[in-house]
Amino acid sequence: MGKTIAEKILSNKSGRDVKANDIVVADLDFIMGQDGTSPLAIRAFKEMEAKRVFDPSRVAMVIDHSAPSPLQGVSELHHQMREFADEQGICFYDIGDGVCHQLVPEQGHVVPGDLVIGADSHTCTYGAINVFSTGVGSTDLAAGIISGKLWFKVPETFKFVVNGKLPAGVFSKDLILYLIGDVTADGATYMAAEYVGSAIEDLSVEARFTISNMAIEMGAKCGLMEADDKTIEWVKQHSKREFTPVSADPDAVYARVKEYDVSNLEPQVASPHTVDNVSAVSAVAGTPIQQGVLGTCTNGRLEDLRIAAGILKGRKIARGTRLVVAPASRSIYLQAIREGLIETFVEAGAAVVTPGCGPCVGTHNGVPSDGENVISTANRNFKGRMGNNKAFIYLASPATVAASMLTGRITDPREYIN
Repeated sequence: MGKTIAEKILSNKSGRDVKANDIVVADLDFIMGQDGTSPLAIRAFKEMEAKRVFDPSRVAMVIDHSAPSPLQGVSELHHQMREFADEQGICFYDIGDGVCHQLVPEQGHVVPGDLVIGADSHTCTYGAINVFSTGVGSTDLAAGIISGKLWFKVPETFKFVVNGKLPAGVFSKDLILYLIGDVTADGATYMAAEYVGSAIEDLSVEARFTISNMAIEMGAKCGLMEADDKTIEWVKQHSKREFTPVSADPDAVYARVKEYDVSNLEPQVASPHTVDNVSAVSAVAGTPIQQGVLGTCTNGRLEDLRIAAGILKGRKIARGTRLVVAPASRSIYLQAIREGLIETFVEAGAAVVTPGCGPCVGTHNGVPSDGENVISTANRNFKGRMGNNKAFIYLASPATVAASMLTGRITDPREYIN
């Protein structure tokens, strides 16, 4: 009987021939924590009476959720992380370096076929480059950095076959919102999602990261893709590590398979207060917007900034609105400066902030007021997600966010795209 990508990677890393629902202890290739979870992992590390991490080169901690620190208490947590990183000699990314889920693949820490854990639910992002990556709690993270191993229940796999060509003005964010709306927020709970088909193949690697990033929003444990030529080229540009891509067998057994043709897909919007409350933009067009957010681990990459800047160039955001732009990493920020994208945003009236997660998680850099509507390229719109449970968050593509900021209401971006 053939195997899925998830079954193959967990077989490889456990040294056993495993299938869905087996329990395994597997070797980890890389481990990551951020400033919302690492302090708890450091405490657990000490409570376990550990002295050293298993391999400093395969452990990273990132300050991104509150970067720079907005509060004295947060500053103390950051201090703990810096001390631990210095003591253990692990990889460490400080304020301004960027969002963890951009940095881990960008800096070459993960490659196809890897098994990776991170103390953040959107660790599933790296599945776009054929990595079994998944979020864990801080205690599991501590166990992982001590032993280099962790236990897993091998997930069943939900295969999404996505064919057709996305129309102009429709992007990977629209596609993943559409899929989540279709299968719902718990439609793939504890499953590995596999995304295949011509529509996936047509996407750039940057656009594929958006898809895998939001696998958790349909309940999935990871969001996996095959490593095609685009993937291999991208990885070789970012990492010096050797790797062996993993593909599903033709006779692999799937728990569910759904097929889609997205040739006529419209731009999509997730309305408050759940990610699966999705509709075509036409259904919510005209909704007043007070703030926009462009960035996050979902859509803060260079391709995303280029799309938004293409719409905003030579124009001004609507009177009475604010637009917060947060590039996903320092390197993206620098390249956006070189290309004139940052100038475009500033001239349009946007506020460009330090690379990080602040606006998305609501720690700082754009907490909305009571009753305000926000349109964001982020991945979650739960009550209180941006720091105020009386605000309303709409999720959309960079193009839809940019177009909406020009009019001050939710707007179909195709009006601004030739």
